[in-house]
Amino acid sequence: MRTLVLNAGYEPLAVVSFRRALMLVMNNKATIVKADLENPIEAVTGVYERPSVIILTRYVRVPYVRRVPLTRRGVLRRDSNHCAYCGRSANTIDHVVPKSRGGQDSWENLVACCFRCNNVKGDRTLAQLGWKLRSIPRMPSGPAWIALGLDRHQPAWEDFLVPAA
Repeated sequence: MRTLVLNAGYEPLAVVSFRRALMLVMNNKATIVKADLENPIEAVTGVYERPSVIILTRYVRVPYVRRVPLTRRGVLRRDSNHCAYCGRSANTIDHVVPKSRGGQDSWENLVACCFRCNNVKGDRTLAQLGWKLRSIPRMPSGPAWIALGLDRHQPAWEDFLVPAA
């Protein structure tokens, strides 16, 4: 059970356990915006709503521009689990420019890849094989990527993860 934490300006900050969220609410540091009414929390002192989305009562200034942390799961999610070379189901990641040729571990150099394409490509460049990428790899952006822990989000959070127009 996880809870989405929103800043006072309704931008997503993080995902925390429901226990941490309940403590923030009980200490008047946050307010429940959406609760899971089907699974209340029963305690000795009473029954409480299980928070699904909370909003902080005070605005927390984030002093730096957040970069989305680079993870294997993030690369696969960015590419929708499709191979960047052939479009089939991807189950691994690949360096577009191999590390042995100066390629870095970055959002712009890593792509989702199937085992077959990864084995065929090996330590070669795309130019050597005559291959092209199906899309240009970039660092993902948007509120769902910025908030930490949003690899798997709940349907109740959808309204709060839509980017502002």
